[in-house]
Amino acid sequence: MRHDAGGAGLNEARAAAGYAGDVGAELAYAWWQAGDAVLVDVRTDAEREWVGFVPGAVPVAWKQWPGMAMNADFDAALRAAVPAGKKVVLLCRSGVRSVAAAKRATELGLEAYNILEGFEGDADASAHRGNRGGWRMRGLPWRQN
Repeated sequence: MRHDAGGAGLNEARAAAGYAGDVGAELAYAWWQAGDAVLVDVRTDAEREWVGFVPGAVPVAWKQWPGMAMNADFDAALRAAVPAGKKVVLLCRSGVRSVAAAKRATELGLEAYNILEGFEGDADASAHRGNRGGWRMRGLPWRQN
């Protein structure tokens, strides 16, 4: 199930089933910078290495490359990353895996939000990402190795 923002510059959280809600990248960034939330990147190590990463985000893969098997250490790593009383905002490539991660984080007792559009956004007519939404396209901090 896709969770598009439909213009994703959301200034407030949008209700979602099974987790606290969906937020636009700008709001997630504002919460993170204010110290109200921990930014957790749930993409694989390979994605962060090859495509780019957000400096200061906590890397906790939802699935492992290669093969995309579930990360058996996800729960423990997420609990260790998010102090009591903080929200967690979850980032993946396009805002789909982070929904599953947000649902799991909620089951663990965390206030969890999915970042709509993810890091790269939706594919355009040429099947390229990075031109239709996403953390990177919206000009938020990121780096590439």
